[in-house]
Amino acid sequence: MNQSKKVGILVAGGPAPGINSVISSVVIYCEKQNVEVVTLYDGFKWIMRGDTSHACSMSIEEANRIYYRGGSCIRIARDNPTKNPAHLNKTITTLKELSIDKLITIGGDDTAFTAKTLAEHAKGQIRVVHVPKTIDNDLDLPEGISTFGFQTARHYGSEIIKRLAEDALTTSRWYFTIAMGRKAGHLALGIGKAASATVTLIAEEFSGNNKLTINKLVDILAGSIIKQLSYGRKYGVAVIAEGLVEAMTDADIKELSDVERDEHGNIRIAEVDFGGILKKLVKSRLKQFNIKTTIVSKNIGYELRCVDPIAFDLEYTRELGYNAAKYIIEGGNQALISVQNGRFVPMHFEDITDPDTGRSRIRMVNVNSEGFKVAQHYMTRLTTDDFTVPKKLTELASVTGIESNEFRKEFEYVI
Repeated sequence: MNQSKKVGILVAGGPAPGINSVISSVVIYCEKQNVEVVTLYDGFKWIMRGDTSHACSMSIEEANRIYYRGGSCIRIARDNPTKNPAHLNKTITTLKELSIDKLITIGGDDTAFTAKTLAEHAKGQIRVVHVPKTIDNDLDLPEGISTFGFQTARHYGSEIIKRLAEDALTTSRWYFTIAMGRKAGHLALGIGKAASATVTLIAEEFSGNNKLTINKLVDILAGSIIKQLSYGRKYGVAVIAEGLVEAMTDADIKELSDVERDEHGNIRIAEVDFGGILKKLVKSRLKQFNIKTTIVSKNIGYELRCVDPIAFDLEYTRELGYNAAKYIIEGGNQALISVQNGRFVPMHFEDITDPDTGRSRIRMVNVNSEGFKVAQHYMTRLTTDDFTVPKKLTELASVTGIESNEFRKEFEYVI
């Protein structure tokens, strides 16, 4: 091995299926090019503090063994060197001490920002490229191109919903399932659509004049339950994006006031019992109409992050790892690694940065897309027809025991 030039690789943010596959692919490619790879444990945690004791090499044999596995063999951490200039400087000096002049980061939007900042601060001393990883699917890739890990998480998430749907039917109950996705609703929508959930709710629906309040969210869910009952169905599964929490104010969900924030300043949404709050409020709302139903709240997310990747992500991460290693060895710098239409396309940090925030742009669900319209078509939720077709309005009102005009006053605003 040539000791004078090394590639460092680290993982930051949250886990996603396929991390080990990227690491494996980078190690194998680099060794074939006679370039040593240094695996940096726990993201930026140690190197930003000048600690080199958690840096290791990896053989091809080891790389082959981890290729199919979920999780991260070099672990993961959210430590953020950009918050403190001293930590940023220390990161650069530590990498140089380890003879690393090329760094591959694996992570989501926060890690992409860290990679961009590090590359700019290094001023050419260390080249940095970023491999987009997140089950949230919210990095600014072209429409239709996933972040790695998303397809696997969607697959296993939809399997969970399918089983809950069968249980709901069998036991005449509802499940309120909270799906991960701090800002964007891709995972919730993908899971709900694939598993044919009764209703799926994402934050992107609520913008402009269609502001979200906790009361509106409660009435949308209550409306779905009422509509199911009008069909003679006492069961259902709602997939609810956790990002709806951030779409509301602290005044709506007072429990948010004591929630911790991570190293990047984001609310730790997992600390909020969002499903439990909605369960309590929806049951109370339905009680006003003498409707009793069993609701079970459940979070879906952590059990998806470290599963073994499906074939799609195995193939995808091999291409990403190969292109990341090849690009940076050949002089590439300051780019997000993407594969578009079967071809490698480096997306330079400056091109995917939001000029207003200085950070990577977040890809939201396009609620005007055909895919979203199809998803909505197969949901059971209140629609315009329920209030313009007299027969439908009468059937819904009869479930609640109130007059049609009164039902309109209570629920029409949610459509």
